[in-house]
Amino acid sequence: MTTQVSNISLVSWTNGTIMIGIFVLVVIGLVAAVFLLMNSDKPKK
Repeated sequence: MTTQVSNISLVSWTNGTIMIGIFVLVVIGLVAAVFLLMNSDKPKK
């Protein structure tokens, strides 16, 4: 019984790293969108 319990992985490292990677890509996309919106303003006269 103890051998079966020790073989069960409680943490999925591959799924966690994929989710962190997707989160980083989303954050970079949002920051890029904010910078594009900030730089696209027309100068005031």
